[in-house]
Order: sequence, then structure tokens, then C-alpha cells
Amino acid sequence: MRALVKTKAGPGMELQEAPQPACGPNDVLIRVHHAGLCGTDLHIWNWDSWASQRLKPPVTIGHEFAGVITQLGPEAEATGVLAVGDEVTAEGHIVCGHCLQCRTGSAHLCRRTQIIGVDRDGAFADYIAMPESNVMKLEGIATEIGAIMDPMGNAFHTVFETDVTARTVFILGCGPIGCFAVGVARAAGASLVIASDIIERRLDIARTMGAHVTLNASSDDVTAQIRELTDGEGVDVVCEMSGHPSGHAQAFAVARLGGRINLLGTPSQTTEVDFARDIIFKGLTLYGVTGRRMYRTWHQMQRFLRAGLLDPLPVITHRFPLESFTEAFQVIKAGKAGKVILAIGA
Repeated sequence: MRALVKTKAGPGMELQEAPQPACGPNDVLIRVHHAGLCGTDLHIWNWDSWASQRLKPPVTIGHEFAGVITQLGPEAEATGVLAVGDEVTAEGHIVCGHCLQCRTGSAHLCRRTQIIGVDRDGAFADYIAMPESNVMKLEGIATEIGAIMDPMGNAFHTVFETDVTARTVFILGCGPIGCFAVGVARAAGASLVIASDIIERRLDIARTMGAHVTLNASSDDVTAQIRELTDGEGVDVVCEMSGHPSGHAQAFAVARLGGRINLLGTPSQTTEVDFARDIIFKGLTLYGVTGRRMYRTWHQMQRFLRAGLLDPLPVITHRFPLESFTEAFQVIKAGKAGKVILAIGA
């Protein structure tokens, strides 16, 4: 089969012929139809400090995907949940099931997590084998959308860690996950959804996804305008998606007294925080978002998508065949794309 492989230390990847993965007793073999590129894949492409410390090449890249089941291991088949021909997606975090976190309802924080496309072979290939327990039927959801349910799940997790119904929500950073979060907040009944970024193309997508107000942080006084929009109070909920120190400072500034900040953006540098002024005396609640809650987040997504409450397609801005992977990465590096999709077996 074809597989996009990080063959060695250093920038770039190679499209190679590779053996089809074996389907173990508890596994499901999936013919990949669509896969999503994300910031993690770009880190691996660039071979930055995170990638060089985490990956052990060679490894097939890719952790966002959807496709069709072609084979079931005997124990996976015996459960009767899945069948050959089912269109499916999968949770890309493979957890141990035995640690304290797994056994107390927080498997997304498993200390032994293996991520496909990072710690083990991933989905930028014709086939991938996944544990049956990680696989979910799409049941009418298109595989192109199934391929972006991993990052969309991050948005659901970020927004739904508190009740946003009839509340004011600020989405800080409108990359693909931020734009998904705009749509999720609107679908969940937020009374006011404000989105900010420094790239107008991203703000255009945020508006399409339902943002009531968009602000360009490079030219607008975001804090002043949010104060004006909220009668001087600040917003109830901030979803911080940028991971930048200036984004953190802005999140603390615009959250109302007693408000909440859900932090998804991953910083590449240290942020200085005045804990007394910005958190303690404001009575803020902070929540760090890691992946998707397994599997509550997935059920929320499936229900929203099947009910037509959320249309994520406007976030997809580029589609490429697997062979054009270099061009796909260049589009992401340019910083103006929404979600980029690889069509692999569609």
C-alpha cells in the first residue's frame, strides 16, 4: 500500500510503498477514504523541537481519518458492533484502560496514551488497523466529515466543558478548531459569539460558521470592543485556541468576574501570569483541554451532525490527493488555509 512516512530526522516526508498492516484479534482494518492535515503533522514535517523529542522514525503520519472497514479480527467481529462495509472514523488516542485516569472516567488523560501518526503508524496510508474499541460508525455522516471529527471533537470538548446556553462566548484564535468552536457555540445556544484572529481569511470562515462579531486582533482594540459588547462586564466564557502569550493575556483581560477560560491552544513559549490580578481576585475558572473526552465528546458530535445542528464543511478550504502532499503542507505553512483534506481512497 501507499503510506506517507517520516523516514528520518529532519524536514519533510516521503510517500512510500509499505506493507498493509496486520489485523490483530481485537483490530479493525480500515480502507482510508479521507484524512485531515493538522498542526501536529506540520510540526512533524518541520521536525521542530517537539517532533524531534517525540517521534522515532520511521513512522507513518496522520491521525485524522475516516474510511470503510475491510476486515475484522475474530474478537472484534464477535462483539457484533461493527461489520465489513461500515463507514467509520476512530479516536486516535489509544489508551491503556488500566491507569487511574482510564478507570475514573478520564481516559483522555491516560498516562500511557499512544497517538496514531505520532507514537505508532497512522492514517496517511491506504489502510490502517485500529483497536475495535476506538472505532465508531459514521451512519450517514460523510467520510470527508468523519475525517475531521478528531479536531472537531477538540472544539466540542472546549466549548462543552461549561454550559454556554444563553451565555457570551469569545473564541480567541480562528484556526480550524477555533472555527469549529464558533459553530458549536452557536449550535449550543450561546447568546453572543465573538471571534478574533489576525488573518482575515480565517475571520471570514468564522463569520460563515456563525460568529455574531469578528475582531481582527492586529487592528481592533479587542478588549475595549468586548467590554462594549458586554455592557462592561466581559464575556462569560473564553475559548483560548491560539496558545500565544498575547492571547492568554487577552483571555484574562476579557473574562468577566467569575468567568471561565477553557485553554486548548498549545504554547511554544512560557506565558507570564499575574495570578492575583488575573485569576484569584477575578474568581476565574481555568480548564486545560486535552483531546476529546472518551467517548462522551464523540457521542455529542455524532448527535449534532446527524441532527443537522452543525455544518462543518465551510471550514474545509483545500482538498488534495495523497500524491500532492507537499502542496498540501505548503498551503498550511502559508497560514491562510482552513482545514486541509487528503483524498486517499475516495
